[in-house]
Amino acid sequence: MDNDFSVETTKEIAIPKDPLGQVIGQEQAVRIAKIAARQRRHLLLVGPPGIGKSMIAQSIAYHLQPPTQEISVLHNPGNPERPLVEVRDVKDIAKEKNLEKSIQGKFVDGQQIPAFVAEKLGFRCRKCGRAGKATEDSCSHCGAEKYRQEYSPFGDLLFDRSPAPQHPQRVHTTRMNEDGREEVIVYERMGERVRILDQRALERMDALKQRKPRKVIIPLERNNFIIATGASETELLGDVRHDPYGGHHQIGVHPYARVVAGAIHEAHEGVLFVDELSTMNYLQRFLFTAMQERKYAIVGRNPQSSGASVKVPDVPCEFMMIAASNINDLQYILPPLRSRIVGSGYEVLLDTYMPDTKENRASLLQFIAQEIRKDGKIPHASIEAAERIIEEARLKALHNDDATNSLTLRFRDLSGIVRLAGDIAVVEDAEKIEKPFVETAIERMKSIEEQLKDKYGSIWKAGASEFAKPDKRDLTEVR
Repeated sequence: MDNDFSVETTKEIAIPKDPLGQVIGQEQAVRIAKIAARQRRHLLLVGPPGIGKSMIAQSIAYHLQPPTQEISVLHNPGNPERPLVEVRDVKDIAKEKNLEKSIQGKFVDGQQIPAFVAEKLGFRCRKCGRAGKATEDSCSHCGAEKYRQEYSPFGDLLFDRSPAPQHPQRVHTTRMNEDGREEVIVYERMGERVRILDQRALERMDALKQRKPRKVIIPLERNNFIIATGASETELLGDVRHDPYGGHHQIGVHPYARVVAGAIHEAHEGVLFVDELSTMNYLQRFLFTAMQERKYAIVGRNPQSSGASVKVPDVPCEFMMIAASNINDLQYILPPLRSRIVGSGYEVLLDTYMPDTKENRASLLQFIAQEIRKDGKIPHASIEAAERIIEEARLKALHNDDATNSLTLRFRDLSGIVRLAGDIAVVEDAEKIEKPFVETAIERMKSIEEQLKDKYGSIWKAGASEFAKPDKRDLTEVR
């Protein structure tokens, strides 16, 4: 094997910034993945465990454009059990933020407002006319109570003859605008400052208040890579939470506020990754419908829940599905679902080994460096240690795939060797992973079957060892 890498440790290996550049030995799959990301096609990755299916799926998400839509559910006053759906794009959201910013008003000090307003808000004493802090109940100069109300002529008949001071927060008045027209203006106390709202800001504020109550279920700023486990219908398709008060208009929670999005909705404009697609069983047909319609209603899925009668129709779920499957499980994938993937995407059979060339050995060295950096808790490896791992990759290609002059692409076992060798280096207080640490890690990484074979000679003999022969001394004692 040519072992001239012109480096001393894996620390010197450059790692590509593009995640697809970190995928080793799957050139065809990487080319198709780039096409799928650009054209937003579905993808079915087929191959044994540990060859990088999940890594390819995550890398595709890196190449997608950021989401541009936000999805909300709105209260429907006419029929609360049928909340409305609102989809807003970046422009709509930016417009609303600018509107909210425009109604913030102008902030000034208490001395910059008219005298009568300053007196009502507590910035000016009514008796001596001096300025002071609005948070103080009495004037710091003359001691007069700034917020005390006038006594009623019938005050002696009241139980409380000294009414508690009131602290007004807002003062409404009018003024002449630049066009010579009278307009409403509001002075609002904000701590020791005053916010001034003109009539235009008040009208915009009223417009915002008249909006229907909403709940954002898919925010604009979100992860565009969603993993669907298929653990339940709720996790995949969404649900409506239970309300013990049945959504009562006074003490309950409105149905729109109890809507929960599913994984298919969270993956809108992004990637929905389904590992081991065949394990989803009957949920595959729901997934097929969502892929076909690009919309899927959110309903209450528990018949005993108050959300059972709630339905939010046509919730967008335009996702790019990337599914992974083992070769033996292809028969358990729903035929219409697989047909949908083929009709709008690609099926890719991943390689399990690659030729043993200088370029591929360099790629394997890059893989070792990547695993060390991803772990973050182990030191880098010497070039001798890396060469021993590459030698193990050659042996595994021969053992698992009967491939000569090849390097395995079943990287999960190699990852375990790298991490175990790194842990040994840490325990030994070594500055880097050395070849003896790799040798020890390879020995310890043997499967139980391999360990039994080494100890007993065969799996059959190991199984027979569980039925030990009775001790004759014990039989004698019994007699």
